[in-house]
Amino acid sequence: MNILMLFVIGCISGFVLFAKVCLVNNDKPLERKYRVSVIIPARNEEKNLPFLLESLKKQTYKPDEVIVVDDFSSDRTGEIARQYGVKLIQNAQLPDGWTGKNWAVWNGFLNSSGDLLIFLDADVRLAPHALEALIKTRERYGGAISVVPYHRPEKFYEKLSLIPYLLGVFAFTSPFERKSSVKSLYGSCIVVTREDYEKINGHYGVRHEVMDDMTLGKRFSEAGINVENFIGYDLVSFRMYPNGIKNEIEGFSKSAVLGMVNLSRSTVALIALWFIGIFLSGFMTPFLLVARHPWMWPFLLGYIIYTFQITYFLKYTGAYGKIMPVVHFLSLAFFILIMVYSMYQVSFKGCVYWKGRQIEVRTRRDL
Repeated sequence: MNILMLFVIGCISGFVLFAKVCLVNNDKPLERKYRVSVIIPARNEEKNLPFLLESLKKQTYKPDEVIVVDDFSSDRTGEIARQYGVKLIQNAQLPDGWTGKNWAVWNGFLNSSGDLLIFLDADVRLAPHALEALIKTRERYGGAISVVPYHRPEKFYEKLSLIPYLLGVFAFTSPFERKSSVKSLYGSCIVVTREDYEKINGHYGVRHEVMDDMTLGKRFSEAGINVENFIGYDLVSFRMYPNGIKNEIEGFSKSAVLGMVNLSRSTVALIALWFIGIFLSGFMTPFLLVARHPWMWPFLLGYIIYTFQITYFLKYTGAYGKIMPVVHFLSLAFFILIMVYSMYQVSFKGCVYWKGRQIEVRTRRDL
């Protein structure tokens, strides 16, 4: 009975963490009073970029300019940008003290003219009303907003991201992070006025940071600029890692450990309770069932509870199909692999790897 109570507490923790703050679009007409610049840093994004640029063409609220910063791609990224007729910037040589993405975003900003800036990763895909919804939401809340996109994995290895992705949703949208005086931003989709961005020196001020989006959010908060995070739901989506499982492991591991240290204690505590429950039920249930152990029934019940809870979360956060929530223990094992690899990189090597670049982590004490 005690173990069943642990599973119940873990699931309750998950429901507390899941605030369901979905981005929505109301019917109120949007007055065109901004010059809107969309800035897209892109390094070897030939598989993703066409989807984003095509979706930008279909927006009900047309951006005034779309800027793609080709960050020394070795594929057709630049060619695709030219085909869509957007403003293409060939990134300048990476200076000392900068990470690659920060340098690309900053150069995109320097070549922009909008008084409202929308920073999008190349893997993002927008529904036709998405820009309209983003601008309305920023007007309502002020300051800077960001969106955790609805995830649309396609291949099996991509669906192993289930648990890491849900933990990311918790980390950015939990009630405790939303009420925090110092908030983070999710880097895939950020909307902010030029005035507020310049007030904190934008990505120049976080040029050396691996977790640039989180640090950027904190800079806004410290400057008295409101920060809010939302779930993309049916308006903003992405497919994170279509380029293979190695790319997926590198992508998650570069932020796994570094991201956790930025969370509030309440969020970390509830994530720990949720994870302990899903870990025990996920890995112990199969063995107990095979052994016909008397404890198999409470563990099986815990496993079923978590499966239904994950299925509910995915209604708003990701298209993982019907099978992956049932075999969520596979994603748990993948998450543990990511955490171990991330700790090895940060604690022993002092650097992480992303898209062919080695990125130094400042110091272990800074974590």
